Amino acid sequence: MTPAAVRVVFAGTPEFARTALERLVQAGYQVVLVLTQPDRPAGRGMKLQPSPVKQFSLEQGIPVSQPQGLKLEGKYPQDAADAQEALQAARADVMVVAAYGLILPLWVLQTFRWGCLNIHASLLPRWRGAAPIHRAIEAGDIQTGVTIMQMDAGLDTGDMLLVHTVGVTPQDTTASLHDRLAHLGADMVVQALELAARSGLKPQAQPQDGITYAHKIEKAEAQLDWNLPAQALDRKIRAFNPFPGAAASFGGEVVKIWGAKLDAEPNESLNTAELNRAEPGTILSSGPEGVCVQCGQGRLWLSELQRAGGKRLAAADFVRGFDLTVGERWAVLR
Repeated sequence: MTPAAVRVVFAGTPEFARTALERLVQAGYQVVLVLTQPDRPAGRGMKLQPSPVKQFSLEQGIPVSQPQGLKLEGKYPQDAADAQEALQAARADVMVVAAYGLILPLWVLQTFRWGCLNIHASLLPRWRGAAPIHRAIEAGDIQTGVTIMQMDAGLDTGDMLLVHTVGVTPQDTTASLHDRLAHLGADMVVQALELAARSGLKPQAQPQDGITYAHKIEKAEAQLDWNLPAQALDRKIRAFNPFPGAAASFGGEVVKIWGAKLDAEPNESLNTAELNRAEPGTILSSGPEGVCVQCGQGRLWLSELQRAGGKRLAAADFVRGFDLTVGERWAVLR
C-alpha cells in the first residue's frame, strides 16, 4: 500500500504538530482533513490568530475543521456532531494526533480502521500529559524521547508502537529540545504508517512502573524561589524558555530571566567572606560577566534578562540600563 493510497486525518495545533503534518505531506500521504483548535487572540493587538497547523493546511489546500469540543453530549454538541460527520465523510484509514489539545472521545477512536496514532514527546509512561518537554527539563532528566502510541480512552495510556530515546543536555531549553523531538516525532510517525500498511506494527503495553504526569504549565509557576538550590533554578529557567519565561522581582519590578549558568568555578569577582554570609537572592556580582545571585545552595550567574515591555538582553547590556546593585536582594518567596 503506497503512501498516496493511505487516507489520513491529522489532529494537532502548535508548531510541534505542524512539523509532523508537513512531514506527512512530504512523504506523499493523502491528508484529507485536519482538525485543529479554534483561532486564539495573540500578539499586542490580541487579534485572532490561526494555529501553525491551520496556517500550513490552508497553504496546502487541506480542509480544516476547528470544533470547540468533540463530546456529542458535552458543552458543544453541534460542533461535535459536525466533526463526526466530517470524519465519517473523510473515509480515512487513520488519524494522526500531535498536541491537539482536545481529548478524543471513544467515537473518534473507533472511527478509523488503524485507529488513532499519537506522537507523544516523552518515553511513556514517564511524563504522560500536557507538558512532557517542560517537565523533563525541570526534573533534570538526562534522557527523553518520542513514543508513537496507539490511543485509547485513557490519558496517554495506550500501547506503545515505536519508541526512540534522545539525550537531554545541560544546555537544553524547552525550545531546543522541542525542535529536536518535533523532527524526530515527524519521522517516526511516517515510519509507523509504513509499518501499519504492511501490518508490521507490534503494540506493546506500557509498563506499570515509572508513571509520572506532566501537568500543564501555569504562568503562576514562573516566579523563581531563590531559596531553592542553584541547579533547580537553572533547570526551571531552561524549562520555562520560551514559555512562560522564568521571572523574579527586584525593586518592585518583574524581570524575566531567560538564561543562566551554574557557578561551577571560583570567580575572582566574588568576595569569599561575603559568600559565606549572603542570604538567598543576594546579588554578589553585577557586570559584563553576568549577574551572580546567591541561591539556597550554590550560586547562579544570570546571562539573559528582560524588563517588562523591553527586549531580551545579554546581562552585560541589561545592567547598563537597570541597576542591579551588589549586596541588594531579589525578592524572595515566603
